[in-house]
Amino acid sequence: MSTITGTALKTLSIAAVSALAFTGCAPATPSVDYKACAVSDEGSWNDKSFNESVYDGLTKAKDELGVEIADAESNSAEDFGPNLQAMVDAACDVTFAVGFNLVAAVNEAAKANPEMHFVTIDGWSEGNANLKPVGYAMEQSSYLAGYAAAAYSTTKVIGTYGGMQIDAVTAFMDGFYYGAKAYEKETGTAVTVLGWDPVAKAGDFMGDFAPNSGVSKTIAATQIEAGADVIFPVGGDQFGAVSEAISESGKPGVMIGVDKNIAVTSPEYADMVLTSVEKRMTAATFDIIKELSGGAEFSGDAYVGTLENDGTGLSDSSLISDELWTKLDELKAGIIDGSIDPKA
Repeated sequence: MSTITGTALKTLSIAAVSALAFTGCAPATPSVDYKACAVSDEGSWNDKSFNESVYDGLTKAKDELGVEIADAESNSAEDFGPNLQAMVDAACDVTFAVGFNLVAAVNEAAKANPEMHFVTIDGWSEGNANLKPVGYAMEQSSYLAGYAAAAYSTTKVIGTYGGMQIDAVTAFMDGFYYGAKAYEKETGTAVTVLGWDPVAKAGDFMGDFAPNSGVSKTIAATQIEAGADVIFPVGGDQFGAVSEAISESGKPGVMIGVDKNIAVTSPEYADMVLTSVEKRMTAATFDIIKELSGGAEFSGDAYVGTLENDGTGLSDSSLISDELWTKLDELKAGIIDGSIDPKA
């Protein structure tokens, strides 16, 4: 995929097609007078995580709806403000700011440009009516992942760790913990969850989201040494680090992906992926652009992805038995109808 570094701007456009060049050819996507834009967090558009998910939604809107798109890739936090200003200068109809780290910058941009529309992924609005927050109840699908991890584990020790201790990360870890403990309560089999205590709010964190860092690998290796045979890293692309830690330990183990279906996006790790907890940002990005480019009025009301609206969920996996999938479907129904609290 093509990207833009720093504050540079690349605009991708689709020309209108008024007639078919050859008889029998399918018509090209018609162009729409609408420009959808996005600014990445650090980590690049091909981070196999949340940046890439939003970029996929942007390009899907270009391909299927015929909107014009533009993007700016951030190499560091210093790029956030200038990149958002580049989107303003490009007269974008809507600009997605990807990730918690852009919250301050996108609120500043929204306040300075009240006539323009912005969307913050994993962020919030500081009273700006032209800024739409997109968030996810990640504790819901992570609860299912925690139960599945506990059921799959042979050691009954499982681990999790995060990039930074922020709500967008700890929501995954909360659900994972409580899902595992639900298995413990139901079966009477003790399950140890390493890396996170949701009551004490203490656990293992890398301190950043650097992909496959030495810190990430060390945390994974330490948890494996302590008996964990299922690892759930919540920090973007840490799957190379975890796979190395598992392989080098000489012990059997698997990992759980985040944001996207890691067995598909990183097939080299597929045999080590129990499942993935998907944050379906591609769908949300596409749906928002589709509504707005179709003439819908912009709303600053928050979008929350849940199990009920399919904004989040577990990836398919052959490592999970049919019997366990049936149980997970029951738990999912309970979370949706409110009879199960994934944060308790």
